[in-house]
This record gives sequence, structure tokens and C-alpha cells, in this order.
Amino acid sequence: MDYYKILGVTKNASTDEIKKAYRKMALKYHPDRNQGNKESEEKFKEANEAYAVLSDAEKRKQYDTFGSTGFQQRYSQEDIFRNSDLGSILREFGINLGGRGGGFSSGGFRTTFSGGGGAPFDDIFSQGGRAQGFRGQQTVKGQDLSLELSVSLEEVLTGVEKTISLGRGGEKVSVKIPAGIESGRKMRVAGKGSPSPTGGPPGDLYLHIKVAPHPVFAREGDNLVIERQIPFSAAVLGTEIDVPTLNGKQFKVKVPAGIQPQSKLRLKGHGLPAGPHGAIGDVLVKIVIEVPKKVTKDQKKLLHELAEAGL
Repeated sequence: MDYYKILGVTKNASTDEIKKAYRKMALKYHPDRNQGNKESEEKFKEANEAYAVLSDAEKRKQYDTFGSTGFQQRYSQEDIFRNSDLGSILREFGINLGGRGGGFSSGGFRTTFSGGGGAPFDDIFSQGGRAQGFRGQQTVKGQDLSLELSVSLEEVLTGVEKTISLGRGGEKVSVKIPAGIESGRKMRVAGKGSPSPTGGPPGDLYLHIKVAPHPVFAREGDNLVIERQIPFSAAVLGTEIDVPTLNGKQFKVKVPAGIQPQSKLRLKGHGLPAGPHGAIGDVLVKIVIEVPKKVTKDQKKLLHELAEAGL
């Protein structure tokens, strides 16, 4: 979010220029003057946030140093509006902040029209006509938050409840991750985003799920794939191998004689669930034929004999 662009000022704008630009934006886009206009509500909210940052010397320095992304990582919505002088400016327009001393805090404020028309209020809005708006409760929603949440393949198998720190005075939220969840899935936790700077409802928290790589298994939908190496002789003659599952069990799997490289054997019903109540996938055992880098003289002699025999 480019705060300078929002207010229409340059990066070297003075405090007075920033204040003047904010006054203009606040008057133009206040939601009570633009009933039902979501775009105006959003612009009003952006102007509030931009002014709260750029009017504060330390916040502005941090913003200029770290840029928008770095600044947002360091400052919550509550931090941004703490000690802001938005209230003193808005009171110049006849807006009462409900005794909060002129600051936007984690709580809200109530805007009320304090006059019945007449200068200076008429001059600000309607050039002599009766002023309209600035009545009732301001209900601009707080910003949504997005977090990446990593889960293990074992947690995908069983489902899990995770506790997430929101970084707001130690606030935490518990989230149930359903079994079978996939990477890229987005989960919404209502009301756990940033608080509204104007007393409206808080934003929502969106969790972007990322399933961490597993050292043994790869995932293919609801199936789990595991590689097992066998020597050339076992591929020709057949053998039996041990195959683990994600829940720690071990199974004996028969490898038929003459199996080809990259063939897959199926261990049915030991994969991942297709959702909390879905069917269970399989474990697929991918056969890799092991070719030794070195052989003994005796082994080499036998290989030559096999080659002469057409094998």
C-alpha cells in the first residue's frame, strides 16, 4: 500500500501538506456522505491509515526505510492508529469521537453530526446549503490478515488442532485442520484479522495451507508413493520387501518375478483420507532396479555368462 499515492502527495511532502491532503480525502470519501458506496468506504479507510502513518515522524521513518511490506510486518493495525491525531482533525469538521481524546485505537469511535448547518460547516460541504451526513456509527471493517500455515504429512493423515499466535499482546487462536487437507487450501477464521480503526467489525484471518515435504513419502492425491530399491537378480527372480506406512506400521509386499523398473505395487487402504470422512487412498511402492557401481571378479564372470546366455 503506497501511503503517499493514497493521499496524492510526494515523498518529501511537509507535515502541513500531508494534513491538508488528508482533510480533503476525509471530507470527500467519508462513508456517511457516500451511503452504500463500498469504494468510498475503502478510500476513506485507506486515507485514515495513510495519514496515521505519515503524520507520525517515527512511523513515517519506518515506512520509508522498510517499504510497505516490511512496515506491515512490523506494525499491526492497532499500532498504526495508536497516538494518531485523526480525531483532532475530524472534530474540525463537526465529528465527535465519543470521548476517545482524538485517537483511533483498537476500539472504535462514534461519529455524530454536531451542528445543524451554518458556517463553518456549510462552507465545508455545500457552499451555503444544509450539511448532510456524518451521522451514526462508522462501521469500516478491519483489514484481513493472511498467514502461511505448515502442516506435516502425518497431520494430514489424522487432522490436527493448531494454536497460532497473532502477535497482538500474546493473542492466540486455535484452528482445527481437517484430515486430508491439501497444499494451497485456504481456510478462513472469521473475526481474527486486524481490528477496525473506526469501531467496525474486525477483519478475517486467512490461513494458506502448505503441506511440508516428507523424507520418505511423496503425495499423489490421496495416495502415498514410496521408492524401494531391489537388485537385478531380485527383479528377475522375484522377492519380498518390507514397506512402512505413514502411521508407523510395516508390511511385507511380494515383488513378482520379472518386474520392470518404475513399476508400482499397491498397498491398499494405507494412504491418506479424501477429506475428514472420505475414503482412504493407497500406498504405491515404486520399484527401482539397483545397478551396482562396482562388482567383484566372480560377479563379473557370472554376468558375462548370463550375457552369453541371452539374459
